Amino acid sequence: MSTAAGPTAVGAPLVERVLARYRERTVAELLRHIPEQSPPYLYELTADYPARPCKGLRAALCLVTCTAFGGSAERALNPAVTVELFHNAFLIHDDIQDGSELRRGSPTLPARYGVEVALNVGNATNLLGLRRVMANRRALGGELAWRLFEETELMCRQSLEGQALEIGWIRDNVCDLTATDYYRMCLKKTSWYTFLYPCRSGLLVAEGASTDASRLDRFGWYLGAAFQIQDDVLNLVGTAEEYGKEIAGDLWEGKRTLMLIHLLERATPAERARVVRYLSSTRARRGPDAADDVHWLLDRMAAYDCVAGAQEAAAGLVAAAEREIEGIVADLPEPAGEDADAVERTVEAREFLLALPGFVVARGR
Repeated sequence: MSTAAGPTAVGAPLVERVLARYRERTVAELLRHIPEQSPPYLYELTADYPARPCKGLRAALCLVTCTAFGGSAERALNPAVTVELFHNAFLIHDDIQDGSELRRGSPTLPARYGVEVALNVGNATNLLGLRRVMANRRALGGELAWRLFEETELMCRQSLEGQALEIGWIRDNVCDLTATDYYRMCLKKTSWYTFLYPCRSGLLVAEGASTDASRLDRFGWYLGAAFQIQDDVLNLVGTAEEYGKEIAGDLWEGKRTLMLIHLLERATPAERARVVRYLSSTRARRGPDAADDVHWLLDRMAAYDCVAGAQEAAAGLVAAAEREIEGIVADLPEPAGEDADAVERTVEAREFLLALPGFVVARGR
């Protein structure tokens, strides 16, 4: 059975179908492990973000990778739940740090319940993720469980360092960044926990504790950077209904996106001075004219083709990811065996990986 169909031939329907199926399985398993006994405003709220409409990309990628490399998705289900829990904990803490008002089309936890409640719920979500890491020892054995623990620690460390970079740039009003700085932040903040960690976890479950978990790292890095650029673009030009978050929220928060870096590089001295002056204040301290500043920033970004430039960069990263995964899949042995369903699932998982790069930049949320 051939797996040669390329991403264009397979397209988004396959990706969306697999995402929906694996999201349903992961969320059901995640909710099953949330403690029933809880003080008010704690464990029941850890189910809030996972239950909201979303792609479920990270957990699905763990399951798909395991299946594509000959493993059982059932054995990877607990690691996938772990991925999803840490992801949602990051989202809660991000919403606190960014002052975000919307998440997946509804008010964020800090907007609805206050920072104090949201911070505690984020910590509790991390705790539930840690409990799932511990559960691997019983289900997968001590050696593999330890490897997955190491991967989790590495992902958390890289993600926190990436978040620190972004927070520090805003806090210190750093305005001399380059695209290289942005990509370094993407590698740490986005690529590690969105692509590298799920892929490495799924690969370990499929092939065992002694496997080289870094084989998909280049694929994950390219996809993570493209994913972050597309997310930044949607924040400026997406629709609130589909995007599910505040449009232009990144500009309100002063995030150093690739578009903002391009604007600072291309603007006239007077324009650059206005951008720097705007970025020197926090969202909470900006006066009533801030909305005019945001509209002006959007206008200047359009004038200097900043969005188009970022989309072009994302397209280049997607092309690199496609080349990487095509080579990896081509080197895999043909799926075989008496279980026709298992063979079909392996083929489907490989086609998902081949189609994913194109989906990353075509998505609307």
